[in-house]
Amino acid sequence: MAPLVEPSAGFKFDNVKRNQLLGDKGYKLPTATKTGTTIVGLIFKDGLVLGADTRATAGPIVADKNCEKIHYLAPNMYCCGAGTAADTEFTTNMISSQLALHSLNTGREPRVVTAMTMLKQHLFKYHGHIGAALVLGGYDSTGPHLFTVYPHGSTDKLPYVTMGSGSLAAMSVFESRWRPGMSRDEGVEMVKEAIEAGIFNDLGSGSNVDVCVITKGNVEYLRNYARPNERVEKEQS
Repeated sequence: MAPLVEPSAGFKFDNVKRNQLLGDKGYKLPTATKTGTTIVGLIFKDGLVLGADTRATAGPIVADKNCEKIHYLAPNMYCCGAGTAADTEFTTNMISSQLALHSLNTGREPRVVTAMTMLKQHLFKYHGHIGAALVLGGYDSTGPHLFTVYPHGSTDKLPYVTMGSGSLAAMSVFESRWRPGMSRDEGVEMVKEAIEAGIFNDLGSGSNVDVCVITKGNVEYLRNYARPNERVEKEQS
């Protein structure tokens, strides 16, 4: 008989029976921190705008009121993440490292479609067990590009996109008002309003609005661009 060899890669399910037994005995299993989330992106005349809210949840609890959901991938591209917070963080970090090595090997700025291919191949390999739903945007030698990448590995390329639990509220803003050839200020304002639609109409989204504007050779990361939920002084009784 061949010796039992531990798999060198992939998920391990050693603890599935243990968790089932603990659940049957009435113990509460820990929940993963989810980003809840409204994330969006749109293309305007000279580039693209990405946007995200800043609430992270653990079940019904708000775990973080001001987390960052717009992740750095390369100097010319960023990626918004919805789903399980750890999965979005580590997946984007890993692809960022691979893009840096790719750029050093080729001596060129990485293309957005390269990042999209890396992401979709990685997520498809794990059949959706990595809970990362992503909005990828960047500006390369062929112009601005905007993609959505779903946890199972499927992708879309569109001029405006939304993802996350607040995506329907955000999409209503885009569907009614987006048009080709918008200016930078119009794009930023529309992204802000789309994220705010998610914040006010979805319990999984909340707090502030982060915006990232990517144009040819330039990136503006506008952290807490809008704060629609600032606490005010309580009324004295």
